[in-house]
Amino acid sequence: MRVIAGTARGIPLETIEESTTRPTVDRVKENLFNILMPYLPDADVCDFFSGSGSLCIEALSRGAASAYFVEKNPKAMAVIKRNLKKTKLEDRAHLYQGSYEEAIAYFDQKGLSFDILFLDPPHASDFAKDVLKRIKNLDICKDDGIIIVEHHTKQVFEEEIAGFWRYRQKKYGNTTLSFYTRR
Repeated sequence: MRVIAGTARGIPLETIEESTTRPTVDRVKENLFNILMPYLPDADVCDFFSGSGSLCIEALSRGAASAYFVEKNPKAMAVIKRNLKKTKLEDRAHLYQGSYEEAIAYFDQKGLSFDILFLDPPHASDFAKDVLKRIKNLDICKDDGIIIVEHHTKQVFEEEIAGFWRYRQKKYGNTTLSFYTRR
């Protein structure tokens, strides 16, 4: 796995070897960021279930103003820190070690909201739907913000969840990206 484009282009990223993490493969990541490119400059982004941090690192490398990494696993958080140091992108990165529930409440308390939010929870869970509901309830997605849910193709994500509507869906083998925004 590597950074595909931008200031950190080509730098290899470390991953953790645990069954609880599943890095986004380069082909999916490249297509995702081709779609997001017009929205990245100066964007505030957040990645719940960050794993190795590759999505926010890619966003920072391509011009995002700031990135918030939310990760519960201490081993994964250590990998994110090493990847940020390697890519020299630490100055615009903010790390939150804890659950997505705690992170969303913290962001709300601090008055933070985001232009782009990545959700890539364990595929067998319903965490993404719960995160969407919490994001809506605590209003941490900007009015024109985009939420991208990466999920297994067999998982069903409704056209509308918690007041966000799916406006695009792309399938890549067993991986599907569902794009949501406010209605």
